[in-house]
Amino acid sequence: MSDVKLDIIELLLTAQVYNKYPELDVNDLPKQIRKFYWSREQRTVPKPIRVKTTDIEKLFELDNAGIALKPLPFVAIDDVDFSVKITALEVGAEWFQKKEGSKDKISHNPVLAFYYEKKQAEGADYKSAKSKVRPKEVDREWIESLMEEISKEEGGEDMLKLAQISAPEDIRQTLKEFILTNEQEEEVKKIVKAIQYRDYLRRIGLYDVGKILMVGPPGTGKTSLAKAMSEHLAIPFVEVKLSMITDQYLGETAKNIDRVFALAKRLSPCILFIDEFDFVAKTRSSDEHAALKRAVNTLLKAIDDISLTNDGVLLLAATNHPKMLDTAAWRRFDDIMKFPLPDTEMRKKILDIVTKDIEGDFDNTEIASLTHGYSGSDLRMVIRECVLSALVRERTKLTQKDMLSAVASFDERAVLKTNEYDATM
Repeated sequence: MSDVKLDIIELLLTAQVYNKYPELDVNDLPKQIRKFYWSREQRTVPKPIRVKTTDIEKLFELDNAGIALKPLPFVAIDDVDFSVKITALEVGAEWFQKKEGSKDKISHNPVLAFYYEKKQAEGADYKSAKSKVRPKEVDREWIESLMEEISKEEGGEDMLKLAQISAPEDIRQTLKEFILTNEQEEEVKKIVKAIQYRDYLRRIGLYDVGKILMVGPPGTGKTSLAKAMSEHLAIPFVEVKLSMITDQYLGETAKNIDRVFALAKRLSPCILFIDEFDFVAKTRSSDEHAALKRAVNTLLKAIDDISLTNDGVLLLAATNHPKMLDTAAWRRFDDIMKFPLPDTEMRKKILDIVTKDIEGDFDNTEIASLTHGYSGSDLRMVIRECVLSALVRERTKLTQKDMLSAVASFDERAVLKTNEYDATM
C-alpha cells in the first residue's frame, strides 16, 4: 500500500472525526490540513470539513484521486459534488491503525490521537500530539484574515499602512540559531515565562512587565532576535520604524502612533517592535517641530498605557544610540537587553552556524581571531562575499584563502565608508 493512500485516509479520518466531536477545534488540526481548509471570512476551519476529490489532488499532487481510492471499499465518492468520505468510520480507523507509519501520524495529529485515545488504542496520547502542533496564530492565513477584518473597520486601512506585519511561519531565523550572551538568554527566558503566565501576572497585579529596550551597535541582532522570539512564541510580529511614520505622515504623527498601538492590541497576542527608538531623543532635543514633540509625548504615554499582562502586547524597542535617550525614555522600560559586539568565541560560533551547510577546507577559529569589531551581520556579509566569489570561479567548496580574501575585502570597504563619512562631517 503506497504512502499516499495512507495520507489520504489520514485526511478523511481527520475531517470526519473533527466534524463529529464538538470539543475539537481548529488548533487540533495538523497544520497542512488547517491551512488548506482555512476560511478567511470566519477566521477558522469551519465545521463540517467537506473533502472533495480536487482537494485530495491538490494536497497530494495527484492526477486522479478516484484511481488512488478505488481499491478501498470503505471510501465513497459522491457522483454529484465529488465529495469523499469514509462510509464506516470504525472500519476506516481500524484499517489505518494497522498500516505501517500510522503510529507516527497519530502521534502528530491531535484529532486522530483524540479519537484513538477514546478507543483506548495503545500509544494514543492526545495531549502529547497537541504539544507537537503549533497554534493557528503561526499561520500566514490567520494574520491575513485578521488584517482583512481590520481593513474593513473605520480607520483600519490607515492603521495597517503604518506597520509591517509578519506571521511566525514566515520568519526564517529561529531562536535556536542565535548565539546569545548569558544575559540575553536569561532575558529571553523571562519573556517566554511572562507570556506563558500572563493570567497569573494579571491575578497578582503585576502589570509593568514586557517592555524591553534593546541596546547595541548596528548589526548585533536586535531586529533578528525580536523576530526569532515571534517565531518561538508563535505570535505575530508588528514592526514600526518611527522615522517612517513621521516622514510620511508629518501632519498626523500623534494619531498614527495611537493607531500603531491600537493595531498591536487588535493583533494580540503579538510583539510590537519599535525600531530607531533614538528618534525620540532627536525630536525631544529639537525646536523645529512642535507637532513632533507632541507626537513623542503621545508615544511615551502609549508605552505607559500598553501592557503585556492586560493587552497581550510584548513591546520591544531598539536603539543604536542609547546615550541620546533621556530619563523620560529610559524609565518607560522595565528591562534593558544589551547587544554587544561578539567576542572571539561568539564570532567563532556565529561562523560555525553560518557555514554549517558549506563544504570546504577552512578554519573558522582563525577567521574569528581576525575579525575583532565585527558584528554578526558583518560576519554573514563576509561569508556571502566568500561564497559568491567562489561561484564566479565555478566552485561550491570554500578554501581558507577565500575566507581571508573576503575578510580583507570587507576591511577595505569598511575603511572607505569611514573615510566617506568623515569627509561629510
